[in-house]
Amino acid sequence: MSPRFVTTASRLLPPLAAALMLGIAATPERLPAQAAAARTPARAPLVMGADRLFTEYGQLIRGKSVALVSNHSGRLADGTHLADALHSGAGKQLGVRLKALFGMEYNIRSNDYSLARDPEHAVDSATGVPKYSLYGEIHKPTPEMLEGVEVIVYDIQEVGARFYEHVNILGFVMEAAAEKKIPVVVLDRPNPLGGRGADGFVADTASFYRFGSYTAIPALHGMTPGELARFYDGERLLRGGVKGTVHVVPMKGWTRDMWFDDTGLPWSKPSPNLVAFSSLVAYAGTCLFESLNLSEGRGSDNPFELIGAPWLDNQRAVAMLNGLNLPGTRFTAEQFTPTQRPFHGRPPAFSGQSLAGIRLHVTDRATFKPYRAGVALMWAVNALHADKLEWKDAVIDRLAATPRLKSMIVAGNTPQQIFAAWTPELTRFHQRADKYRLYR
Repeated sequence: MSPRFVTTASRLLPPLAAALMLGIAATPERLPAQAAAARTPARAPLVMGADRLFTEYGQLIRGKSVALVSNHSGRLADGTHLADALHSGAGKQLGVRLKALFGMEYNIRSNDYSLARDPEHAVDSATGVPKYSLYGEIHKPTPEMLEGVEVIVYDIQEVGARFYEHVNILGFVMEAAAEKKIPVVVLDRPNPLGGRGADGFVADTASFYRFGSYTAIPALHGMTPGELARFYDGERLLRGGVKGTVHVVPMKGWTRDMWFDDTGLPWSKPSPNLVAFSSLVAYAGTCLFESLNLSEGRGSDNPFELIGAPWLDNQRAVAMLNGLNLPGTRFTAEQFTPTQRPFHGRPPAFSGQSLAGIRLHVTDRATFKPYRAGVALMWAVNALHADKLEWKDAVIDRLAATPRLKSMIVAGNTPQQIFAAWTPELTRFHQRADKYRLYR
C-alpha cells in the first residue's frame, strides 16, 4: 500500500458478524411472514470519517486553505455541517481557512427540496465563501475555482449506484486535484446497499468521464467513497492516467454486511423521491425505468418500489416475473395513481391517472439483488409490450453506460442470459478492486 493513503488497511475493522436480516418494508403485510420478523438492532455505533477529521486526522488540514465538496449529508454526529465546522468551529482551532464550497443540485446544507436550488455560482451566506454547483454544466472544478486551495475535503453520503452523481463527481474532483497537485481527503461513509452487492455491466470505455459513468465500475459498485477513491487513483482510472494524493479517513464500526438501516444512522433523503430507505433499495434497479415511457413510482407513496402504465398487463407480467424465481424477490400487481407532491418541480409521469402497476418486494435481503430485479422488470414489460415501449436513448445510455443492456432486452434475451453476460467483467472488476477495500 502506498504511504500516501491514510487508511485502516493495517487495522481492519472487526470480522464479518451476523447474517443480513430480512425485509425492508415499512409494514409487515407487504412481505411474506418470514420477512416480517423483527430486525436485529444495529450492532455498534458507527463513527463516520468526518467525526475523526478534527482529532485523529487533524494533521491533514492543519493550517491549510481548504475546499469542501459536500451536500446536506456532510454533517458531524452533533449535527454541525462540515462547512461550518471548518469555517468557525474545530477547523478554526486547527488554523483552517475555508476557501471554496462545492455542492450538488440543491442547497449544500439542506435537503428541503421545496427550497430554491443553489445557482451555479454564489456566495455562501453563512461563511462568505464562494460556492459552486457541480451538478449543472460544470462537474469538474476549474483551476480558477481551486485558486489558493491546498487541500480538498470530500464528504457525501452516496447511494451505491454508478448512475447517481456522487461517485462520478468524486472522479471529476480527484482529476482536477491531481492536475493541480492538490491532496484530496475523503471522509468515508457507508455504502447504503452494503459492501457485497456489486452487480451489472461495467461501464464501456465510450461512456467514461461522464456524469453517470466516470470510469470502469459496474452499475452497483459495492464500495464506499473512500474505497472508490483509492481504486480510481491506484488503478490510474482518472482521465489521462493522472495520479494524485489521496487520504481516506475511514469509518469505525462498519462492516460489509451492513445495509444502511443496520447502521443506526438517521435516514436523510439523498434526493426528493428517495423518501425512505426502501425507495433507495428499489431505486438501485428500477431507476432504469426513467429511460422508458412508464412511471417509476414518482408521485406515489412508494417511489421506485412501483412501476406502471395505463396499458401495462401487470397480471401477466407478475406471473412471468415470479416464474423467474429471483432470489429474495417477489412481485405483486397493484393499482396506483401518481400525484404531484410539494417537492416536485413538475407533475410526475401520468399524474392523476390510475395505473396498472407492479410492486417490488424484498423477501430476503441476504440474497436479493436490486439491479437484477430492475432488469427483469424491463424484460417482462418489453416481452409483453414492445409495441408500446418508447426508449429514451440518452437516458438509458447514461444509466446503463453500455448499449448492451438495451440491445439484449430488445433482442429477447432472458434475464439469466443478461446476468451471465456481465458475470466475466464483474469478476474482473472484483479482482482489480479487492485490494483497495478497507473493511471486512
